[in-house]
Amino acid sequence: MISKMTKYDFVLYAGQSEDFIERLRELGLVDITTTGWEPQEEDRQLLTDIEARLKAKDALEAFRASEKFIESAGTTTGVFEKYTAVSQQIAELRSDIARMTKIVSEWSAWGDFSVDTVKRLSSQGVVLRFFTTQKSTFDDNAEVWNEQYNISVINEEMGIVYFVVVTEPEAEVVLDAMEVKLPQCDAGKAAVEAEALEAKISEFDSVLSQCAASVEELDAEIAALKERLQGVKVEATATREADGLLLVMEGWAEAATAERVDALLEEYPNVVYVKSDPTPEDDTPVKLKNNRFARLFELIGGMYALPKYGTLDLTPFFAPFYMLFFAICLNDAGYGAILFSLGLVLAIKSVKLRRVAYLTMICGGATTLFGLYTGSLFGMSIPALMGYEDLAQCPIPFLDFQGKFFSWALALGIFQILFGMLLNIIFKARTFGITSTFATLGWFIVLVSACVAGGLKMLNPAWVIPGFTTSSLAFYIAMGVGAVLMLFLNDVHRNPLTNFASGLWDTYNNITGLLSDVLSYIRLFAIGLSGGVLAQVFNSLAMGLTGLDQGIEQFTVGTIFQIIGATAILLVGHGINLFMSSISSFVHPMRLTFVEFYKNAGFEMTTRSFEPLKKEQ
Repeated sequence: MISKMTKYDFVLYAGQSEDFIERLRELGLVDITTTGWEPQEEDRQLLTDIEARLKAKDALEAFRASEKFIESAGTTTGVFEKYTAVSQQIAELRSDIARMTKIVSEWSAWGDFSVDTVKRLSSQGVVLRFFTTQKSTFDDNAEVWNEQYNISVINEEMGIVYFVVVTEPEAEVVLDAMEVKLPQCDAGKAAVEAEALEAKISEFDSVLSQCAASVEELDAEIAALKERLQGVKVEATATREADGLLLVMEGWAEAATAERVDALLEEYPNVVYVKSDPTPEDDTPVKLKNNRFARLFELIGGMYALPKYGTLDLTPFFAPFYMLFFAICLNDAGYGAILFSLGLVLAIKSVKLRRVAYLTMICGGATTLFGLYTGSLFGMSIPALMGYEDLAQCPIPFLDFQGKFFSWALALGIFQILFGMLLNIIFKARTFGITSTFATLGWFIVLVSACVAGGLKMLNPAWVIPGFTTSSLAFYIAMGVGAVLMLFLNDVHRNPLTNFASGLWDTYNNITGLLSDVLSYIRLFAIGLSGGVLAQVFNSLAMGLTGLDQGIEQFTVGTIFQIIGATAILLVGHGINLFMSSISSFVHPMRLTFVEFYKNAGFEMTTRSFEPLKKEQ
């Protein structure tokens, strides 16, 4: 659900603004509207400073986790300045290393020679010019070139000929070859220089270790800069009145905590405020407030957008569907158990990622249960492992996923779409009155009637409701009521002829749109099936390539290698399949939620979340 908000309009002296903002920040309950803020030149520098320190913090935390970190190095002050200076020196050294490495790479084929000697010969009138060309080109022209120039072949490597032309200063040399410019130093010296530079970089490990151990100083600087940026944004977007003496600001607080805000405002001197409820025209910030289960799926919904204030938060309603769809797409008890275990480890190891860990555990647990229901364990059939080759003979009622789930995937799609339409109808009826829902209600009645009368028996011939079939009077009455609502009463403020024309056009759009929406749910069946088939393929490869599919007649040393080979294939194959299937299981249910479900549920989005001023940690 969406937390109820209270709107505040503040009027205060401009000279009080800095202190007032600080008091609000200490309270941590008020979001000040800064919509439309454009940074000035000095503000851009502030943003740059924050970004630079955040990058420095990330780099130092990564260094602290590396093997180069020296625990006994101690701590230091002026962390950002020292880190910046050291980083610049290291960058210059790495640039030199890259240059030396390039020399080694380009000139190692020429062998060991002295650049100084070549330069000394050049000063005495003997010039060595270095060329490379394709071997075929050199072979075709070698005789002619040797007649014109003094050529010495130095090396031949990977079809390339490296040769030197000995000539006089300023003599013209015309060859079908590429001339290589003499480096500043020879390859041997360049390699030694690169090693020396690497050693010089290692000397900075002590300073970096001190900075990494003192990263709390960076945290304090970042917090101070962010608080300063908050104040800049608030003052820049506030309305100035009375020749700049007064500031008018708009703020928001949760209705549940409004009393604490009121108490602060009553105590604070020279501040006038007006308290009111949000209107549809307001850009009201949104904060979601859900139970523990639905709160985990706010991570999923947040990847698309938050619901607009005053509308319905769909998170609690799509959460069970997303969990189920994830399980269907992955569709393997073994893979689900692995995800559950990974989530459990992540929950234990990282406090920051605990919500992600719990979401992983829930989706992994659902996958395990669904995989057990379909009888799939790492691509193996659980009924077959129990000795039942024919699923019909197994006493446990496993689901025949490949044979029966295609129609069930469509049924799930229809159910979620109808559920979304029902939510849309209920919300509109409560907000705007029942007459505003007649068009959607008519479609809902028609679709539900068709599904109950004609669709249920397609899933199971025994699922027939007496008195409500496609040939019963009750069915025709329901269809007629739905048709009247969607064709003639879709807008009670228009005349029936206009409604009828509009209803016909909406009928065409809705039929094509709903058909496309329902067919999208086939991907649940397709992804679940493809992952299972790939798992079976890797199992067959592991057994077939190692010969274990023929069984083990006698355990020998060769059998050990067979088992090791099969294990390697299984680990690599199932690892790839788990990775790819997990991505598909994460993305495609999300698409079904954001496109099909959100559209039919009438989702309206906002770009503003509730972000109260608070002390940065």
